[in-house]
Amino acid sequence: MFPVDWQFHVAPYIQTFIKWLIVAWGPFFEGLSSLVLGVLLQIEAFLKWVPWWGWVTIVVILSWKLSHSLFKSILPGLLIMTIGMFGLWEVAMETLGIVIVAVLISLLVGIPTGIGMAVSERFNAIIMPLLDAMQTMPSLVYLIPALMLFGLGKVPGVIATVIYAVPPVIRLTNLGIRQVSRDVQEAAVVFGASRWQLMKEVRFPLAMPTIMAGINQTTMMALSMVVIASMIGAGGLGEEVLKATNRIDVGKGFEAGWAIVVLAIVIDRISQAAAQKWEPPKR
Repeated sequence: MFPVDWQFHVAPYIQTFIKWLIVAWGPFFEGLSSLVLGVLLQIEAFLKWVPWWGWVTIVVILSWKLSHSLFKSILPGLLIMTIGMFGLWEVAMETLGIVIVAVLISLLVGIPTGIGMAVSERFNAIIMPLLDAMQTMPSLVYLIPALMLFGLGKVPGVIATVIYAVPPVIRLTNLGIRQVSRDVQEAAVVFGASRWQLMKEVRFPLAMPTIMAGINQTTMMALSMVVIASMIGAGGLGEEVLKATNRIDVGKGFEAGWAIVVLAIVIDRISQAAAQKWEPPKR
């Protein structure tokens, strides 16, 4: 066995740090919680205000605009209808609201962070190990600090989802900008482009296909987190899965799981089609 005298635990120090955060930064976290909850409730209200047939129509039209395929346009609409047929429309909109808010926060944090990593090797060296840790840490662990800082409810679910889902968009933004051809960048500099113009007009647009792939992966990871986030009161389809698991209700579990899969498929197909619009034309 490992010698007892050599053991060293960081848990008490982390616990002390979290308690200090709660005391010293309590008003900040309360304000942040109110802001996130306010935005989330507004988005949920809008998602529920639009009738089900309106969302089906929007999905079909959007799919047609992006794919120009009748089959790829009708199928997502039919899949969305099955959520309503299972009586899960409202909770699906709650889940979609949480995903939208979490993805928006992830993009606000992730894209600038990825740009910073691409332009600064020192910043890249600091952030990369943090991303590795975030992607290998068990997702349940994220619930603990979110619960301690924000309590039970939708807000800690959103925060935990952001922590879990933000690494892909950071990594792929960094990767996309780094992969932009040096010849193209040098040509822009020769024509007098400043560093800001080089990023805005050359590097960022050419990196958009890779960045869009990062947005797609972040969205998928946010959806995969909804079941875990339901353990701290996030609600939505994850709560239905959790109830079915506790009751060993296979049928209800399948219906709720199917609704999550449908949301994932539809969002994935639409986002992938949108990403293809940024691909350079093939010769």
